Amino acid sequence: MSSIVIKKATVVNEGSSVVADVWIKSGHIEKIASDIQPKENYKEIDAEGLHLLPGIIDDQVHFREPGYTHKATIGTEARAAVAGGVTSFMEMPNTNPPALTQELLEQKFEIAARSSVANYSFMMGVSNDNADEVLRTNSKKRDVAAIKIFMGSSTGNMLVDNYVTLNKLFSESELLIATHCEDERIIKANKEKYPDPQDASFHPLIRDVEACFESSFSAVQLAKKHDTRLHVFHISTARELQLFSNMLPLSEKRITAEVCVHHLHFTADDYARLGNLIKCNPAIKSPENKAGLWEGLLDDRLDIIATDHAPHTWEEKQQPYQQAPAGLPLVQHSLLLMLKYAKEGKLSLEKVVEKMCHAPAQCFRVKDRGYIREGYHADLVLVELDTFTTVTKENILYKCGWSPLENEIFPAAVRYTFVNGDIVYHDGKVFDDVRGQRLIFDR
Repeated sequence: MSSIVIKKATVVNEGSSVVADVWIKSGHIEKIASDIQPKENYKEIDAEGLHLLPGIIDDQVHFREPGYTHKATIGTEARAAVAGGVTSFMEMPNTNPPALTQELLEQKFEIAARSSVANYSFMMGVSNDNADEVLRTNSKKRDVAAIKIFMGSSTGNMLVDNYVTLNKLFSESELLIATHCEDERIIKANKEKYPDPQDASFHPLIRDVEACFESSFSAVQLAKKHDTRLHVFHISTARELQLFSNMLPLSEKRITAEVCVHHLHFTADDYARLGNLIKCNPAIKSPENKAGLWEGLLDDRLDIIATDHAPHTWEEKQQPYQQAPAGLPLVQHSLLLMLKYAKEGKLSLEKVVEKMCHAPAQCFRVKDRGYIREGYHADLVLVELDTFTTVTKENILYKCGWSPLENEIFPAAVRYTFVNGDIVYHDGKVFDDVRGQRLIFDR
């Protein structure tokens, strides 16, 4: 690992933006000061006019390996991630086979160690009949991101609707429990109400507000009953916001929530233009929900911004609505999308960093990442805010080769991404010799 000094960057960190030099040495941030000139050989990067942010931590991605490598692999999607300034990811268990045993979970870590240019962790999967196996994860509190429960249908044997199983896990888990919340009974009833949906515009009618609210309500009630540390993924409705509080600082919250970039950007009006390309679970819903989500993000009822990156092939998405899979690829463009909203005045640059860097680190207790602090791992991203990036097929790095944001012009660009002090991305090039590290959790 080389010694690097980033000169005259506008450092956006912990609620402020200050011009400073940042010295990277041996994979960590050695020093932050107004003028750094080490008495040793070092590489200098002139960052005057650029903004230096902590590397983005995406707490919810689906990189499809093992089992669905025709859609994506841990290696391909990690490359796309660093091109978008994402330096660490937490990946979901609904692969094939699903990560329902400790051995299968560890195999995913081994794949990432061989192939990921970004830092990584994985979540332990839950079914109705593997509670004892899941609770073995208690011994891996420093190694595994969380326990993931699908309280709505998912790939494989991962729908958890057995109250005995849920009660056991919420009462005995020492790890954070992360949930996908949609009520399967309500969804089934809605399918009977709409027996022959013709296109993706039916998706938010079938997977509706009530399905999300009732499931999230159940998860929150279980967490309150057992004082469980709960994190609810991808809130998609304004109604769900009543379940979450901004009365405590994040460090003291026992129940937290995430919003995804696509629910902040798209509405049900976009199905006419994009159809199955924005079909996802939970569904993108009517505009008043998007407005409510922005309100909840800005007043801190929603704690984290993530992607739920979930790629499928173009051919799969071209199938009729009922056959087309749910999910969309986003990890390469989430930061650019939020920088666009920052430049439009929707939220501050400091708030972007809080929700995409600091909050994931704090929520999951990621050790020594998520902030620009001396002694922390040098996971950093340098962005230019006075330029433009157009999303094209030529610069999309997802294995699936498409994006619902194609032809979008963002008023910013990622110039450099650093992972553990190594330059892993610079102006369109990913350096594939870099390998990320297994995230460690300080709990």
